[in-house]
Amino acid sequence: MQGDSDLEMAKTQLFHRLSQRINDERVIEVMELVPRELFVPAPSRNSAYDDNPLPIEMGQTISQPFIIALMTSALDIASQDRILEIGTGRGYQAAILAGMARQVTSVERHPQLIELARQTLESLGYENIEIHPAEETLGWPEGAPYDGIIVTAAAPDVPPVLVDQLAPGGRLVIPVGGRHEQKLLKITKGKWGISTKDLGGCRFVPLIGAGAWADDEKKSDL
Repeated sequence: MQGDSDLEMAKTQLFHRLSQRINDERVIEVMELVPRELFVPAPSRNSAYDDNPLPIEMGQTISQPFIIALMTSALDIASQDRILEIGTGRGYQAAILAGMARQVTSVERHPQLIELARQTLESLGYENIEIHPAEETLGWPEGAPYDGIIVTAAAPDVPPVLVDQLAPGGRLVIPVGGRHEQKLLKITKGKWGISTKDLGGCRFVPLIGAGAWADDEKKSDL
């Protein structure tokens, strides 16, 4: 079992490397405050500060720290922003967002993950995060519009229903492409339409729901 000193050293090394690749000090500072080891299953805690995705329950993953930093930075979060996260997982990304935004709304398909995320986030004292079970419609239209939306699973195309949930000037960061490889896109909702920026290649689990991948496709891919 890796000791606390080893974990702390791995954490220091990780954020040193991230600070050289991500030109956003605020994101790095907020991520350093979130104990990633508490958001992964016990067998993976020794690897919590490796710059790799890690498996969690229900066949899902917690994303690579570099990708999390990249996506969070791309959202351009202001302190009064309201952010929607799609794919709570164990709550790590939500915790980072909550350290930067006024309010975070997160949706998750798996009840087990909702419970795990709520337990961890409550134990750490977060009060500006609400987690909802995902419904058939992607996102959480009841709380719209949002200043930013972050999607932690991959869609075949940019879902119009999510663009509709953005406020004017809002940003959507989402992996788009095939079921195994995608491009990370930043969509900005402007006065005359949307603009798109390619942030590079990535690999995420499939996003399930209307406007994304159907559940039966996911099952056939197992």
